Amino acid sequence: MSCILHIETSTDVCSVAVSEDSQVIFQQEDHSGPNHAERLGTMVDEALSFTDNHAIPFDAVAVSCGPGSYTGLRIGVSMAKGICFGRNLKLIAVPTLELLCVPILLRETVQEDDALLCPMIDARRMEVYAGIYDRALKPIRPVGADIVDGNTYKSWLDEHPVYFFGNGAAKCMDAINHPNAHLIEGIEPLAKWMQPLAERRLLNDATEDVAYFVPFYLKDFVAQMPKKLI
Repeated sequence: MSCILHIETSTDVCSVAVSEDSQVIFQQEDHSGPNHAERLGTMVDEALSFTDNHAIPFDAVAVSCGPGSYTGLRIGVSMAKGICFGRNLKLIAVPTLELLCVPILLRETVQEDDALLCPMIDARRMEVYAGIYDRALKPIRPVGADIVDGNTYKSWLDEHPVYFFGNGAAKCMDAINHPNAHLIEGIEPLAKWMQPLAERRLLNDATEDVAYFVPFYLKDFVAQMPKKLI
């Protein structure tokens, strides 16, 4: 059993949660951002006060590791590292794209056994960072930088229903234009959804070196783009 502090700052939303024994016992969200520098410290202080007042010892801190906003990820990871150093806790990195899939799976939004999930983080123009997963969160295609047109996901769409979501999905639907393509709106990466992914990593001892860990920034994604497309 474990108690984990979760920090999510990869997009404009700032959120913090605490889970104990697979249950979320504290959560806060700010959707008015991006204002992570202003709000995250207060939200984390309230989470720490809550657990301290209830004499609940932490085992680890989980933080969203990208891809995502450079500023947001930098603030979230810096906060997570500071808490880990100060309280001698383990650090868990949760990939943002996997995190986006969690509410889809927990709510049983997708019913088809062969359906694929394609979470998308917006970059600019018709560019996204995306991955493709099955309903067991097994990667079907590696996470990558995509310039979206009608052929980008065609090989999967011809064989499976594919559900697109995340803050980069809506702008892509006209370009994708396939009968097997489905848009799920309103899905955001939130700290309260990190619990199952973080607990699995903690159980498997898949933790990070606190001193040297860095997230994957969208600026790194842009650097991978062909220069003629930037």
